[in-house]
Amino acid sequence: MKGLILSITAGQGHNQTAMVLSNEFNKLGIECKYLDVYKYINPLLSDSVNRIYLMSTKTIPKIYGRVYRICEKRPAQSGVGTRGLGRLTNSVLSRSLIKLIQREQPDFIICTHIFAALLVTYISSIESLNAATIGVVTDFTIHPYWEDSLMDYYVIAAESLTIQGVKKGFPESRFLPLGIPIDPKFGNKTEQHEARRILGLEDKNTVLVMSGSMGFGNIISEIQGLDKPDMDFQIVSICGNNKRLKERIDGMKTRKKIYNYGYVNNVDMFMDACDCIITKPGGLTTSEALAKRIPMLINNPIPGQEDRNVEFLLNAGAAMKISRTNPIDEAVYQLFINRDRLELMQRAMDCLAKPNSAVDLVNFVKKTVEERAR
Repeated sequence: MKGLILSITAGQGHNQTAMVLSNEFNKLGIECKYLDVYKYINPLLSDSVNRIYLMSTKTIPKIYGRVYRICEKRPAQSGVGTRGLGRLTNSVLSRSLIKLIQREQPDFIICTHIFAALLVTYISSIESLNAATIGVVTDFTIHPYWEDSLMDYYVIAAESLTIQGVKKGFPESRFLPLGIPIDPKFGNKTEQHEARRILGLEDKNTVLVMSGSMGFGNIISEIQGLDKPDMDFQIVSICGNNKRLKERIDGMKTRKKIYNYGYVNNVDMFMDACDCIITKPGGLTTSEALAKRIPMLINNPIPGQEDRNVEFLLNAGAAMKISRTNPIDEAVYQLFINRDRLELMQRAMDCLAKPNSAVDLVNFVKKTVEERAR
């Protein structure tokens, strides 16, 4: 048994999901290749798509949000695959991918980005595909254009999102509410005091601030806001690959103790050590936080898909939103003085958490391919 996992670089969440799945298949001895499909076709195309995405979401987010909303309102035409200019584009882009599929003869193809799914849908309309096809939706909504794809199955973040797919014209049976695939390590739990000891943190109330991979938001002002209340807690800041941000935070003078890090590979342990997390509401990060039961204070959503994540999490009672009228210091204060609120939020998170999402999907694919081979 072998498979292909196809992604597109537009931010990092889609690629990270693809890599997690590829690793899980390989652990079982199932040959599985992860591919950034646009980079495979043409590296310049991949760079251009990623730059356009980052530019539109970071420098003109309101326009991006309006365009996203227009796309959401398109009439549902499930299974069309690609139409108009999109069909012409995919007919050109698919040539290299067709050759790869013919050479590899995969038993399954998983797409973690809609553009990859549209390419596979187009290929299936002109070539006989023997592979099981699965689309993975990496937010707490079903993005526009998934209705133009035709996969055997669609992985969604929660059972309650199925109605969105049905309204787009899909049969309910195509949806697998297994959760956004995350690294299984987020399903493990280290007791909070022990996690702090391992990380060398003081054993006291701790707020985790995550900047995200794309550099959105003003982390400096967030830390300044956290420094305002006369409450005894410490701050852990993870800057990722943003070296300039780390240097600026290292140079800050604050009343509260700040543990400031660049890139780390043990975010799961930091989540165990902290009482709440301040983060952008990306699909992957929020899924990891749900699995860890760490209350979320969400900030700086990208208009469009992350707005939908915010709506979903707030409606479920699993997060609080930071805003002008609910600033960061007040939001943290509310959590720390009201343990009942924090526990209610954690119970809501338990209803949504899918800590075994990646393993569950791998097992489903393995079983499906084996049944098809009989």
